[in-house]
Amino acid sequence: MELKEKLIASFMAFENLVDIDLPVHDVRSEAIKEFETQGFPSKRDEAWKYTSLNSILKHDYSVFPKRDNHIDYNDIKKYFIHDIDTYKIVFIDGKYSSHLSETTHDGIDVCLMSSALTKTKYRLIIENYFNKIATKDSLTSLNTAFSQEGAYIHIPKNKLVAKPIQIVHFSTGNEAALLVQPRNLIVVDENSHVQIIERHQSLTQNPVLTNSVTEIFANKRAIVDYYKIQNDNENASLIDSTFVNQKQESFASVHTFSFGGKLTRNNLNFYQNGERIDSTMKGITIIGNKQHVDHNTLVHHIEPNCESHQDYKGIYADSSTGVFNGKVLVDKDAQKTNAFQANNNILLSDKASINTKPQLEIFADDVKCSHGCTIGQLDESAMFYMQSRGIPEKEAKALLMFAFSNNVMNSVKIPEIKQRITKIIANKLGVNIGFDL
Repeated sequence: MELKEKLIASFMAFENLVDIDLPVHDVRSEAIKEFETQGFPSKRDEAWKYTSLNSILKHDYSVFPKRDNHIDYNDIKKYFIHDIDTYKIVFIDGKYSSHLSETTHDGIDVCLMSSALTKTKYRLIIENYFNKIATKDSLTSLNTAFSQEGAYIHIPKNKLVAKPIQIVHFSTGNEAALLVQPRNLIVVDENSHVQIIERHQSLTQNPVLTNSVTEIFANKRAIVDYYKIQNDNENASLIDSTFVNQKQESFASVHTFSFGGKLTRNNLNFYQNGERIDSTMKGITIIGNKQHVDHNTLVHHIEPNCESHQDYKGIYADSSTGVFNGKVLVDKDAQKTNAFQANNNILLSDKASINTKPQLEIFADDVKCSHGCTIGQLDESAMFYMQSRGIPEKEAKALLMFAFSNNVMNSVKIPEIKQRITKIIANKLGVNIGFDL
């Protein structure tokens, strides 16, 4: 049985596990019909022109893990940002792990999607926000159809969350192949501020496919600072779709660090619904072997006097492939828009490749918008200069690549994340760097 047919059949089994009388079940039912109509995307679709899912759809994935799995904290401690105190929402093979998590309802809600979807006290938030900005493309619809578990975060107005929130998904490998579909909902009300760190981590070499969807709502003057750390094993694939809706004077930033995994597709969509909004999207990709990372971004400027900043850096070695498809859409009423988009790439091998397509679609006449991309190799003259000063070739390359990604790292607001990413980059480049970016 092909994966599409298996998933459609599994939805009937899924209905036996959930309360079909809840209002959300109508949303699920419509979503599975949408997925059945569209099927999985292929390279015939313009948005997937350079990314084929064939290699990851061939596995016979388990949709529902057969048993609950236990992990000792000491075995996975290295995957957390453990240098600082944080709230933690931890999932193992798609199921919530209470003994690894630290949630709260003390003035804010940092808890589970399964609770929010079923309990009356969360119903107003679910009715107003759940599935309101997620698109109806096939993979997002597939996630919506099976939406049950994930992170639910609601920050009421005038709250400064005292410590960051970590959302961590582990796959144990106890299934021969596993499909997990976490669904996250994050609502940050007026004048509130939150920092969130997200990671997906497989603990074995068994194939894992994660189809994740996150909806983020930054209301008036809210600040959302979001970090995605993608450094998984090379048999794990991730399709990550994130939708951000911003209201007046809000600030939202998403930093994406893509270092691991077999195939990674990041769909990142920002919608600006108000004036004086600031949106930031930045990323660093460093991959090798036959890894594939695809960044697909959209910023939709709807009202005037707003800004957006996109800056993606890519370093590709061996036979790896990168894709960047970024679009800035400026409506005719969005005068005084200031939008910047850049994608810069370094190819370290003749077999590595990058397909990049920055786009501007502007219907306003009083804007300041720019976009561009570069593809090249390391500066040979700079390499010669550094080697002539006694710096070995390997370290010289690493220093140049650190400098290449430095402006992305400069905007990271959590020092411990900056230190962690610096160490990961050094490890990817195979050097010991005696300083932090």
